[in-house]
Amino acid sequence: MSKPDDVTESFAAVEPMLAEHAQIEEQLADPGIHADAGKARTLGRRYAELGQVVGAYRAWRAAADDVEAAREMASEDASFAAEVPALEETESAAREKLRRVLVPRDPDDGRDVILEIKAGEGGEESALFAGDLLRMYLRFAERQGWKTEIIEATASDLGGYKDVQVAVKSKGAVAPEDGVWAQLKYEGGVHRVQRVPVTESQGRIHTSAAGVLVFPEVEDAGEIVIDPNDLRIDVYRSSGPGGQSVNTTDSAVRITHVPTGIVVSMQNEKSQLQNREQAMRVLRARLLAAQQEEAAAAANDIRRSQVRTVDRSERIRTYNFPENRIADHRTGYKAYNLDAVLDGDLGPVVRSAIEADEAARLASAGS
Repeated sequence: MSKPDDVTESFAAVEPMLAEHAQIEEQLADPGIHADAGKARTLGRRYAELGQVVGAYRAWRAAADDVEAAREMASEDASFAAEVPALEETESAAREKLRRVLVPRDPDDGRDVILEIKAGEGGEESALFAGDLLRMYLRFAERQGWKTEIIEATASDLGGYKDVQVAVKSKGAVAPEDGVWAQLKYEGGVHRVQRVPVTESQGRIHTSAAGVLVFPEVEDAGEIVIDPNDLRIDVYRSSGPGGQSVNTTDSAVRITHVPTGIVVSMQNEKSQLQNREQAMRVLRARLLAAQQEEAAAAANDIRRSQVRTVDRSERIRTYNFPENRIADHRTGYKAYNLDAVLDGDLGPVVRSAIEADEAARLASAGS
């Protein structure tokens, strides 16, 4: 077993974190900081992140001191010698926990997200499945105590969704591992469904798919600077299922970011200004994600990719209704409670992805 001084040396990175934690604590105690909600939220998120390290470090330090004291007293009192093995186990567990929290996290883990569900192969059945996925995420968010806001939705003729975007927000500052992005970022990809469609008269099982995209939301508009000259903005009349007009004014907005080719359309709000604001909100999130992907590629640190095309061959998860089975193809997770999962019991599925990612990060840090 390592001596406390040896372990302290290996955890040298903790010292500046302790200092930063104390500094942020002083800043948050200043009422003036909270006049800038964006800055206060950023500081709060960093404070919570550092708090995990500070707590783990203090627990390990206390355990290491207990082991050292017991060893010193062991030669004088046999009862102390008997306690050493148990204290060493406690110290070892505390040291391992500290090692885990020191593994670099995704800096966006504490962010809120914008989640988009798009119908793909399967026509109307795929749109209905997109509606099932939306309900699943809304129920899961409710269980987590998160707030949700549908910011754009294009309904299908039978009550599903061709495309729907929903903002998911945590309530107040949270620890990074409890952030919305920390849990929902693994949902990006193609979700495949196997069931008998309502449009199937022969009772045959069909396979279709819907795509999910997840973007960390930009908290401060200044975080992503967009040159107005890079935007092409078109306005048009809103339309409902089947393409019929549902508005007599040109309130719908389509914004194209010319340099990247990213296009965002909004028509849910009644005014052109509201639709434009929502479109810019989504555009900023997509540009942030694009910038992060470019940075990750440049650093040769490819992040978990999200499938941009709804192709059944690129599935991440299968929802099999006849067997009431859900299977995640990245983690090997499988369960026969699909009905409960679609009702919001998504936690175990999400945890399987978090654990697989953590194992990979620990292995990378130890190599």
